[in-house]
Amino acid sequence: MTTETKSAAPPRAGAREWAALAVLALPTILLGLDNNVLFLALPHLTAELAPSGTQLLWITDIYGFMIAGFLVTMGSLGDRIGRRRLLLIGATAFGLASIVTAYASSPEMLIGARALLGVAGATLMPSTLALISTMFLDGKQRATAIAVWMSAFLVGGSAGPIVGGLMLDRFWWGSVFLLGVPVMAVLLALGRALLPESRSATSGPLDLVSVGLSIGAILPAVYGLKELATEGVGAVPILTVLGGAVAAMLFVRRQRLLIARSDQPLVDLRLFGDRAFSTAVVLLLLVTMIMGGALLFVTQYLQLVQGLTALHAALWLLPSVLALAGGNMLAPLLVQRVRPGALIAGSLLIVAVGLAVLTQVPSVDGLAWLIAGYGITSLGMGPLATVGTDIVVGSAPPEQAGSASSLSETSSELGIALGVALFGSVGAAAYRSHAVGDALRGLPTQVTERAQEALAGAVAEAGQLTSAQAAELLAVARGAFTSGLHVVAGVSAAVALLFAVVALAVLRRLPAAGDTAAVAHQGDHHDA
Repeated sequence: MTTETKSAAPPRAGAREWAALAVLALPTILLGLDNNVLFLALPHLTAELAPSGTQLLWITDIYGFMIAGFLVTMGSLGDRIGRRRLLLIGATAFGLASIVTAYASSPEMLIGARALLGVAGATLMPSTLALISTMFLDGKQRATAIAVWMSAFLVGGSAGPIVGGLMLDRFWWGSVFLLGVPVMAVLLALGRALLPESRSATSGPLDLVSVGLSIGAILPAVYGLKELATEGVGAVPILTVLGGAVAAMLFVRRQRLLIARSDQPLVDLRLFGDRAFSTAVVLLLLVTMIMGGALLFVTQYLQLVQGLTALHAALWLLPSVLALAGGNMLAPLLVQRVRPGALIAGSLLIVAVGLAVLTQVPSVDGLAWLIAGYGITSLGMGPLATVGTDIVVGSAPPEQAGSASSLSETSSELGIALGVALFGSVGAAAYRSHAVGDALRGLPTQVTERAQEALAGAVAEAGQLTSAQAAELLAVARGAFTSGLHVVAGVSAAVALLFAVVALAVLRRLPAAGDTAAVAHQGDHHDA
């Protein structure tokens, strides 16, 4: 009798759940859009608010810092008070903070409003993903729902620069932030009617010490890695990263202590005892590392080597976004016939092929090579992100859906920061080793120093030279930057191939979703 219950097929979602998924896609689109919409507005708000250089950095960075720092806390909080309740509270806060951001009258006010937006945004992603995992219990339907959810985020991210550019042509800089108000109003209106409430029946009160340690671990790590990528090696970013590492060790120690005392931890580290769960989290970290590093160089190539505007660069990135979304939506079909380990390994091989194409991009007239290589890379990334996220949420017990979702999102946030920092440093070192030659001889010392630091410096200084000097300088600098792109793409391809082997080895026993007998047997074993 018990065996029959365990082996019974999970209930399938109906029209109500799919309508609820459409509602959950709204904040996901908005978060993707809000990640990128600010960059086009920077010149406009700088002219009006006149922030200092430090203030401008905080205006751009504080939103992402707050999201990364509070994801783990918000995921665990949703398990305790209810994921729908947390989502609606966060939506209300996000809408109000969007209004304050749009009408900010000083740099300090804008930084504070962006910080509130980040904290509110941290409630949205883990809540939406946790609700998906509880609404779609059938593995095939859950994979499709996650693919839709992830594609919504990608659509929002790609639409950000385009929508922002259109709005800035007609309205003031704050208008781009008011997009969040009607979206959150619709979510609040429909969420109560369509979204089910779900929470853990065994969760205790939130451990504030663990909350502080988690924020103290993630925020310094993300900040330090970003500083290392932008400013280079220095005492402050290194000490910041080390401080985050110490806080992380203390966090892990406290979670183990709480588990030993039978108290409810902020993150149940026993989740990582599942090899599929831990491998999927690491793979998501890897995927976002490669994506963050590749996007850093692709966007710079489009703007600094090809000379495109931000809006035109965004339009040239649309093919890769469509490829990524296509890979996402193809994953639920493939996972019915192909084991997850083989599917992930195959996707990583496609990623490696795309990265290999990027190693051949020339420094002159290389747009076709760049778009083709990055498009192939994005196509392979799609199934990786969808299947990896599905493994993470599918491996966790329902009462820990919020925590598992937040770990998935935190892994992605850290992956992007690591990718930008590590691959940015590798590319910068390759650039500096090539940015020498006859083109820099005879030029003013300031020009030479800036040109040898980064391509952006060379482009900026070229405007002060004669046309012949500028052409020669830019040819050398763009060639050096392209060499850095080749190195980063080559290293990333090697890492992708290595983890393809790891995925095959570690995930080989996970059955395809269409293999119902194997899935049922796996469920029996997990329950036991």
